[in-house]
Amino acid sequence: MTKRNKIIYWIATIWLSLGMVSTGLVQLFKGKEGAGGVDSLIHLGYPVYFLTILGIWKILGVIAVLIPKFPLVKEWTYAGFFFIMTGALFSHIAVGASIGELFPSLLLLVLTVTSWYFRPAERKIGSLVLINNV
Repeated sequence: MTKRNKIIYWIATIWLSLGMVSTGLVQLFKGKEGAGGVDSLIHLGYPVYFLTILGIWKILGVIAVLIPKFPLVKEWTYAGFFFIMTGALFSHIAVGASIGELFPSLLLLVLTVTSWYFRPAERKIGSLVLINNV
C-alpha cells in the first residue's frame, strides 16, 4: 500500500468514524435537532424507536472498523454503513428534502466507500488466505 493510499484511508476512516459516532450518539440519546435527530426521523416517517437501533449500529460499526484484524466483520460493517446511508439518502429524496438535508448522508456515504476502497490489505478478506499461506 502506498503512503498516499494509507493517508487517504486514514483521513476517510477518521472522518467517517467521527460522523458515525456523532450521529449515532444523537440518535441513541434521542436528540431533537440535527442530522439523525428525532425531528428528522419523524419528518421521514420512521418511528422514534428506530433511533436506538441506528445509534447502536453506528457506534458498534465504528468500533469494528477501527479495531485491528477481523476483516469479515469489517466487510459487513462497511456494507451496513452503505445500506444505512443509501437508505437515509433515498428517504430524504422521497420526502422532497433540500440538497442541504441530503449532504450529511451523502458525505458519510462517500466516506464509507472511500474508506472501504483504500483499506489496507490486512483489513481485507482475501488477505487472510495470503497471510496464512506465506
